[in-house]
Amino acid sequence: MALLTALPILAVFGYVFVPAPEVWQHLRETVLTDYLLNTLWLVLGVGFGVLLLGLPAAWLNSMCEFPGRRFFEWALLLPMAMPAYIIAYTYTGMLDFSGPVQTLLRDLTGWGYGDYYFPNVRSLGGAITMLSLVLFPYVYLLARAAFLEQSICVLEVSRTLGSNQWQSFLRVALPLARPAIITGLSLALMETLADFGTVQYFGVSTFTTGIFRTWFGLGDHAAASQLAALLMGFVFMLILLERWSRSRARYHHTSSKYSRIPKFRLRGWTAVAAVLACALPLLLGFVIPVGQLLHWSIKVASKGLDSDFINLVWHSLMLASLAAVFALLLALILGYGKRLNNDPLVNIAARIAAMGYAIPGTVIAIGVLIPFAWVDTQLNHLSKQFFDSNVGLLLSGTLFTLLFAYNVRFLAVSLQTVEAGLGKIKPTLDNAGRSLGLSPLGVLQRLHLPLMKGSLLTAILLVFVDVLKELPATLILRPFNFNTLAVRAYELASDERLADAGLPSLMIVAAGIIPVILLSRSISRSRAGEH
Repeated sequence: MALLTALPILAVFGYVFVPAPEVWQHLRETVLTDYLLNTLWLVLGVGFGVLLLGLPAAWLNSMCEFPGRRFFEWALLLPMAMPAYIIAYTYTGMLDFSGPVQTLLRDLTGWGYGDYYFPNVRSLGGAITMLSLVLFPYVYLLARAAFLEQSICVLEVSRTLGSNQWQSFLRVALPLARPAIITGLSLALMETLADFGTVQYFGVSTFTTGIFRTWFGLGDHAAASQLAALLMGFVFMLILLERWSRSRARYHHTSSKYSRIPKFRLRGWTAVAAVLACALPLLLGFVIPVGQLLHWSIKVASKGLDSDFINLVWHSLMLASLAAVFALLLALILGYGKRLNNDPLVNIAARIAAMGYAIPGTVIAIGVLIPFAWVDTQLNHLSKQFFDSNVGLLLSGTLFTLLFAYNVRFLAVSLQTVEAGLGKIKPTLDNAGRSLGLSPLGVLQRLHLPLMKGSLLTAILLVFVDVLKELPATLILRPFNFNTLAVRAYELASDERLADAGLPSLMIVAAGIIPVILLSRSISRSRAGEH
């Protein structure tokens, strides 16, 4: 099963040594430098942006007391519910020449076209800003969890040695939280490398858009796969960076004594600065885009809420539900198999199966198309040889292919949640069940599943929302004439019908809020001594 899940990745790497000299020469002479430089600047820019927005907010909400802290504590996770391509549509609608901001500026000043400078949101800088605004919660989430888990004794020792509040942060808390911060940063950068909707809409040439153009524009599968393999190389470098960070960590807190953290109360201008540091990312990353989507949705509701829209909702919910259930079943098989046979081979197989979450959806789509198209071709050859007829495409362009790609991409989310749930159940319970005559399957059905209800629900919910937001894999692999909310929003925005794209976009954002609330509740209860 692990090998089957890793098939798309192996298929992409299998094309690395297939020669495609003409296409590569064309890419080198025209766009390859742009792909490399734009991807590099995008990664560097988003890395700086998410640290700038996420790190101060995490520290302030963990260690300080200021007006609105309890609200910001969970509300700063809300931008996670906003897909990057949707926030790109909303800001383009607001900041373009015909948008309300520039129209108001011209009305107030009497300026005309060319009389003033206004930053172009459809640019590399715009893409960096959009991605930073929705990805900073990864750093905020993990850094805050790390700050909350630190022993107050360590911080108090630093204070007794003469450090003030800010020196304790720089010299003690920040180094202790470094592995968590690097992990959050790696996740944000992997999402950046995987992004297709934002950079495609802004016309920024990166590896993901290049793979799409090479596959569908130039029709060269080998070159597209080699570009995908190169992109996977960048992703694996980030994974290695994150692992290296963990293994090189030399800061440990050994105290097991936890108590409620005494918040440092901010007053005056420091309190105002803290509120601004938390309010601005929330305002720009969630409140303003959602307000714009609501405005558009109300405008088009009378003609937008028709049978086509209901079909879109049905297709999206059906796909997301099926993918979530399949991912949960696979995760239960792998997770429980690992619990029953905890040997290195099973562990490696489980890790291989969970590798897809780090791979961009565009790469997985191509990796799925290659073997499935080969199987279809072989079946048609056999059918022609024995029955003198073609059976057509049995796998490519079907819902089965799409669901398979979703499971490759999101199995890791489900597997980690299931493993966390199984980890909370003591092995002695398994022994007790077996001594009462239950088979391993019986132990799972009658003992583990009832105890893991919360974990199972979380696993289903997380995959459900991820599938609902997924764009590139759906765009490439969906059956003919089959649309989802994400694809429809992308199509309407690409046709510059931004107001019409508001309704499907708003539905996706609304669905994404549920797991954000679950995450917020989970992290708030994570610190020993708080409850």
